[in-house]
Amino acid sequence: MTAQPRIERTTSTCPHDCPSVCALEVEVIDGATIGRVRGSPRHSYTAGVVCAKVARYAERIHHPDRLMQPLIRTGPKGSGEFAPIGWDEALDRVAEAFRAAEAAHGPEAVWPYYYAGTMGLVMRDGINRLRHAKGYSGQFSTICTTLAWSGYIAGTGRLGGVDPREIAESDCVVIWGTNPVHTQVNLMTHVQAARKTRGATVVVVDIYDNPTMRQADLALLLRPGTDGALACAVMHVLFRDGLADRDYMARYTDCPEALEDHLKSRDPAWAAAITGLTVEEIERFAHLVGRTRNTFFRLGYGFARSRNGAANMHAALCIPAVTGAWQHRGGGAFHSNSGVFGLNKRLIEGLDVVRPGTRMLDQSQIGRVLTGDPEALRHGPPVTAMLIQNTNPVSVAPEQELVKRGFARDDLFVCVHEQFMTETARMADLVLPATMFLEHDDLYTGGGQQHIQLGLKRIEPPSLCRSNHEVIVALGQRLGAEHPGFAMSPRELIDATLKASRRGSLAELEEDGFLDVQPVFERAHFLDGFAYPDRLFRFRPDWSKVPVAQDGPRGPAMPPLPDHWDAPLMGATIDHPFRLATSPARNFLNSSFTETPTSLAKERHPTVMIHPEDAGPLGIGEGAWVRLSNERGAVTLRATLFSGLRRGVLIAESIWPNDAYPDGRGINTLTGADAPAPFGGAAFHDNRVAIAALPQ
Repeated sequence: MTAQPRIERTTSTCPHDCPSVCALEVEVIDGATIGRVRGSPRHSYTAGVVCAKVARYAERIHHPDRLMQPLIRTGPKGSGEFAPIGWDEALDRVAEAFRAAEAAHGPEAVWPYYYAGTMGLVMRDGINRLRHAKGYSGQFSTICTTLAWSGYIAGTGRLGGVDPREIAESDCVVIWGTNPVHTQVNLMTHVQAARKTRGATVVVVDIYDNPTMRQADLALLLRPGTDGALACAVMHVLFRDGLADRDYMARYTDCPEALEDHLKSRDPAWAAAITGLTVEEIERFAHLVGRTRNTFFRLGYGFARSRNGAANMHAALCIPAVTGAWQHRGGGAFHSNSGVFGLNKRLIEGLDVVRPGTRMLDQSQIGRVLTGDPEALRHGPPVTAMLIQNTNPVSVAPEQELVKRGFARDDLFVCVHEQFMTETARMADLVLPATMFLEHDDLYTGGGQQHIQLGLKRIEPPSLCRSNHEVIVALGQRLGAEHPGFAMSPRELIDATLKASRRGSLAELEEDGFLDVQPVFERAHFLDGFAYPDRLFRFRPDWSKVPVAQDGPRGPAMPPLPDHWDAPLMGATIDHPFRLATSPARNFLNSSFTETPTSLAKERHPTVMIHPEDAGPLGIGEGAWVRLSNERGAVTLRATLFSGLRRGVLIAESIWPNDAYPDGRGINTLTGADAPAPFGGAAFHDNRVAIAALPQ
């Protein structure tokens, strides 16, 4: 008789780059493999829900193509020709390359490069301890949040807002600049609770008719980059029709009279011509939020993907300050709670050994950095050695042709620590196999919610896979890097970080697996004042001094008050008459899950959506091969006719690997790495392109 497998249900935290940061229940089978993954019903934000990608995580962690041993390149860069190598020899070679780079050009010639392949604080951020202890080049992280955070903090003074669980207590929920059905399904759980228990009206503002918009009572389909015009027209109506809360503004905002005067010419007719909406849609939206005081504005990361995104985020955020929605339970705004956790990451990141004056290199401009652009290099030495963890820049970074050219340099040494043979790994000199989240211990914070969470090791990794922490410690030892964090285990780092932050201890966190740190109602709603010295919300921010992580002002001057702003490089041209947005696909998460069979089967192949009235004159039919092009390069993919977007707009849900395209050029061939105001960022949804039918 066949023995039944032993199934243990245990807890963890999803490590992926998603605001939900779900608390998980995981089936561990016979102590060695995982089965079903579910959302934890004990967690008040996860609420028992998890996305389909993570529910089938067994496909990923037990994938036959997973990297299982260290590899050294034996053929030309990018050839995919590798041979096995031992761990000690591999790490010795990395250390030797770093020492050679430092000897030739100084420590800034080494650039540790990482991002959000895991959101665990130990495994993601520990690379900075090596960077700081050795004086290697810094990384200014611009690829995701910079524009949105700058716009939000410009108004409030700090990153935080209304408890996202209060959505369930709202009578109107505005989902603006995010498609949570694709990207953070837990948000929709709370939205549906508001609709079911309170009859809440749901408004969705987006640039194409996606699955979230299809659940809206009022769906507002904008031309990309015109959010500021909509926000201004809404506020115009609020002032015009007596729906502005003047008492609230007098107590909590900086210049309501100047704002009202400024908006007198920004009426719905003006905004309709810019946004593509009708006057009636704008009026309806304005009256809805003006008469529903507990309106919850859930503002997403779509704002961070446009060159004028910071200005647009700030303009949308001004609406609840005009209505006074912040005063009411279930009212106000939320973008991210990343500023509320208060964790002291000195030991994890080596913040006490930062060397003042070390140059910061813009993460989004990696192509320019690696091809020797003097400005991108901050007029310093070339980068000749890299360690890459948790990211796949040869697929996800802007200006892909430059990125590929940079990685192809013979004088550049690259070590990639990865879970799969990504396109970046194929360009490496050494590839090291990495653990996955259920194979190591880590600590997480939920930007889209309010919990500090624990994810502990639940199964053994493949025998030759090592965690990010193990690699950083081993390199630190070889390179003579000195810091107490190199002598600590992940569990010790977690415990020390919690204690230093006055957030309890590892033992206490282990009891539940998560700790709710949501600020009290008055602070979350800014009823004790906003986070500027005068405690006032800024309708008129000083954009050069917004208190956000930054590396100095970038880009041109921004409008002083909320407005529609055509930032440089926006808008159609004769040669490139279409606006391309590379919105998130439902079954991928950036370049993660592009290797799992179910995700691949559901997405099928790269496509670009085009309005039928644009497609017809160009001779483009359903499923036809088309060429998208601009000054950065060209991409070949299939067209799909779709009337749920504005004419002149193209949507390519991504990120497919480059080799999924016939000519090996992925969608980020077309994206730019220019630094938008006020502090840089990556405008992934803001690309001017031409589209042409190819012979069938």
